[in-house]
Amino acid sequence: MTDGPYDPRAIANLMLEEADRSGISVTNLALQKLLYFAHAIFLVETKRPLVSGYFEAWRYGPVHPAAYSAFKMAGSSPIDFRATSQDILTGERSALEVPDALPVRRHIARIMSSYGQLSPGRLVDISHAKGAPWHFIADKGRTSVALGLRIPDDVIVNRFKFHKISVGESTVAGEPDEDTPLT
Repeated sequence: MTDGPYDPRAIANLMLEEADRSGISVTNLALQKLLYFAHAIFLVETKRPLVSGYFEAWRYGPVHPAAYSAFKMAGSSPIDFRATSQDILTGERSALEVPDALPVRRHIARIMSSYGQLSPGRLVDISHAKGAPWHFIADKGRTSVALGLRIPDDVIVNRFKFHKISVGESTVAGEPDEDTPLT
């Protein structure tokens, strides 16, 4: 497998494998935030993107549209399947190859250890930090044109430092169950 960026669905599958090993249940809403944090931290630390494609600012935080689509049939239930690829000519589905690079596997294990046991509401709160990438793009979308509310990698690199873990007893966003695009 290549040195990245990787298919976001393959990284999501790797995250779900790590969650299974740790006994953690992950919904699609939570997976989207975990994938975002994995990508953002990797990008900040290595100056290279972890996943291909882009994240968008949706109602409950950053979402990777391709990964969201792959897992949306889980709805608000814990994900109990893996994303697959589909041959465009034959329609045949096959397993996605997950990265075998040790640094990537260690990074995903670290993200799942740090963020994987947080509730979806807490992940949303963290992703909504004032000045952080989601907040910056969502706010820009309210005041000017923001193409599809995409969160560019340069915005992630420059604004990820604004993420803070809130320490209140309850989540600001409550416990949302499914994400929706900002409208």
